[in-house]
Amino acid sequence: MSIQQPTRQASWFGKSIEFDYADSVAGYTTVLIRLITGYWFFHAGYTKLLAPEPFNAAGWLANGTTASPIHGFFVWAAGTPWLLEFTNFMIPVGETLIGFGLIVGALVRLAAFFGGLLMVFFYLGKADWAHGYVNADLFGLLMFVFVGVFAAGRIFGLDAVIEKYDAVRQRPVLRYLLG
Repeated sequence: MSIQQPTRQASWFGKSIEFDYADSVAGYTTVLIRLITGYWFFHAGYTKLLAPEPFNAAGWLANGTTASPIHGFFVWAAGTPWLLEFTNFMIPVGETLIGFGLIVGALVRLAAFFGGLLMVFFYLGKADWAHGYVNADLFGLLMFVFVGVFAAGRIFGLDAVIEKYDAVRQRPVLRYLLG
């Protein structure tokens, strides 16, 4: 069975190489990582949306981030009504949309960018570095980087279909959102 988008070029240490990951175990692994990361965020988002009480990040922002190097920013966000309201809306909705985009393989690079951005805030917010800098939030950030860099939406995803539309072909910059 053939997937899509087989060959990529890269320059490693000044030497140009081509590699084919779509029709290999690497392609299937990339899809699997995209699906698992997508489910992880989709589940995190929709459970917040369907929870009996509305999601509220104020307590975590003000009190759960005391070890954070940007604790002052989080306290300011918790104490600024419009920003807290925006945060309380965007965290569950954003997680759900990011997860859905990864699951169906649509706008994967855009979803990976915003997922990575959220993971940076989660990583810095928890700052649980007593056992080292490598933790689950850093690992989540790396999953989004992997999915975005390897254009995981072009393999068994809607991005492969979307890229064929004239609107995308006429505006190649849109391909940076896909993948």
